[in-house]
Amino acid sequence: MRLVQQDLQFPSSLAFDERGVAYVAESGLRVDGSLGSARVLRLDSGGGEPQVIADDLRAPVNGLTMFEGGLYVAEGGCPGRITRLELDGRRTVLVDELPGGGEYHTNMVAIGGDRKLYFGQGAMTNSGIVGAASRPHDLPGMDIVLADQQPGAFAAFASAHPAGTRLAARLPCTAGIMRCNLDGSQLELVAWGLRNPYGLGFAPDGRLLALDLGFNDRGSRPVGNAPSCLYAIERGAWYGWPDFVAGIPIDDPRLVPARGAPPRFLLANHAELPGPATPLVSFPARAAAVRFASGGGQLYVALFGDKRPFTAPPGPAAGRAVVRVDPSDGSIHPVVGAPLHRPIDLRFHPIDGALHVLDFGELEVEVDGELDAVATSGKLWRIDALVSGQSPR
Repeated sequence: MRLVQQDLQFPSSLAFDERGVAYVAESGLRVDGSLGSARVLRLDSGGGEPQVIADDLRAPVNGLTMFEGGLYVAEGGCPGRITRLELDGRRTVLVDELPGGGEYHTNMVAIGGDRKLYFGQGAMTNSGIVGAASRPHDLPGMDIVLADQQPGAFAAFASAHPAGTRLAARLPCTAGIMRCNLDGSQLELVAWGLRNPYGLGFAPDGRLLALDLGFNDRGSRPVGNAPSCLYAIERGAWYGWPDFVAGIPIDDPRLVPARGAPPRFLLANHAELPGPATPLVSFPARAAAVRFASGGGQLYVALFGDKRPFTAPPGPAAGRAVVRVDPSDGSIHPVVGAPLHRPIDLRFHPIDGALHVLDFGELEVEVDGELDAVATSGKLWRIDALVSGQSPR
């Protein structure tokens, strides 16, 4: 594995143009955990100083996709938006006023063969109930009926709708995947019930795939041992959030949290919704599968890793590696771990086919919730060999 670029400030996203020039989005995260100005860089193939082609983006930037000579940028700020960025720095806002200010944000953009722009929108909450931070509440993507739950779901902090309340679907919604035309018009729902669909892309066979980050063992409705999942996305499907995890009911003994009472259902109309979809692959709890790249009939997945003790009780580290998934049987195989700290994106080079891995950098959460982060510790790596059974050089 060879270092291509260092000194990146918590980068989140990687894209290549048709000539093989690399573009990196820096998320906007600061060392103290606050969000500042995010930006997009063009990397010098000779290893020189990157060129800033856009700054003052709404942080956190959670996605960068190259299509027809321009970059589509997912800006997860408050509100979220999607922008087309020309390589000379000109910008066009395509979709604005997307849900923002919550725990998760507007995520990765993918362009389909139908020339539609698909994107993920994370939930405002961990599991449907607003915590003490008093963030915005979630917006359903399908018509739902609420169960008896205190504090309440889809409501402001410390409040609740009466049991049996029916809430109409919203557009835009949270915890779902939406699409629109390339100019941002005709926004519509694709699928709902994905807690945080961070990684989005199309498989070689044309299927839309999404990596959904699992529930955390924390907050007003903690959930234990929830995996991240890879789903094949079907239009009109429900993927289970906030009441199912990888197709498993949230009150299943396998999901009992260590930090609170076992969670109960928030929705009372499961029978009216499509059956909760099951994943193609479930990754180990807290591995945080964030992005994938397709190559040689295999999927290569970046595992960002846990943020213990914030997201779960203290325990062994998880993730922090790149793995290979064999789509024929869903098996998971290691590719590379160290020296990676927090792999967050990966792409195959369009000219030489080498896999490039973007490392977010050094980031840990202390017991008191403070971040132990190292500025400009982000890096871009190149894997020079990817042969089954062979270690990367």
